[in-house]
Amino acid sequence: MTDFAPAYLRDRLGSGLLSFPVTHFKEDLSFDEDAYQQHIVRLAQYAVGGLFAAGGTGEFFSLTPAEVERVVTAAVRSAPGGTPILAPAGYGTATATQLAAAAERAGADGILLFPPYLTEADQEGLARHVEAVCRSTSLGVVIYSRANAVYSADTVARLADTCPNLIGYKDGVGDIDTMTRVYTRLGDRLTYIGGLPTAETFALPYLELGVTTYSSAIFNFLPEFALAFYTAVRARRHDTVTRMLTDFVLPYTEIRNRRAGYAVGIVKAGLTATGHSAGPVRPPLTDLTPAEQEELTALITKLPSPTG
Repeated sequence: MTDFAPAYLRDRLGSGLLSFPVTHFKEDLSFDEDAYQQHIVRLAQYAVGGLFAAGGTGEFFSLTPAEVERVVTAAVRSAPGGTPILAPAGYGTATATQLAAAAERAGADGILLFPPYLTEADQEGLARHVEAVCRSTSLGVVIYSRANAVYSADTVARLADTCPNLIGYKDGVGDIDTMTRVYTRLGDRLTYIGGLPTAETFALPYLELGVTTYSSAIFNFLPEFALAFYTAVRARRHDTVTRMLTDFVLPYTEIRNRRAGYAVGIVKAGLTATGHSAGPVRPPLTDLTPAEQEELTALITKLPSPTG
């Protein structure tokens, strides 16, 4: 049973940097549980608001439901007490509720609800989808607004009224008008998470909209850099943020943008570059080319100290 009641989890998530650990695979693309657990232990040494196991960067979309539960269980067992572990739910409503139940069974502290798979829905349908998932679990639930599940401010307000365990709104769209309307309607009722790739690029302007945290994929392989960047954002040290964007984040995103799906492949390449290989990505994603791996490694190698 989780030690994080929904309201407590909401406040904890909003108070620190978040990250989505990659899921480690062997060369035959089977789950490498030992390497994954070592990765969770390594990341949990740092002060973070929470870790999202088997999330987007963790290739949720390529895992079977049984694998999702296995990954979440491994994360829960590996993280020290006090580090919240959130699990994914998604696809159709029936599958999403089963995944939420599996997350609770595995000992997760909360749920990130991904968009439904391969279907369009209006706001009424999306609201009923979220309500069903929230009813199926006692854990705190964060909705992920992106792709075919973009929630209007009215829908989010309705859900906040009908779902006591709805604790968060993660924005993966970048619509400033909607973000402003959601925040002004709900204020501290929810925690607001930046979910655009790469989140560091948008962190400073989003802070002004009430988005106090974001999910950092870079934290997987450069945790000190990612935390220093987050600290500079929260302190509104614009010069430091600009320097760190220039030194690393923007050149990193130039590599990431070369192919669809590189948002995950480049993170695993970063782990390879820093001596902590997570193995390949699963299809339909692709890994960086050898030349791009060398380019990223060189970029990391010449990176100044985040405190310098």
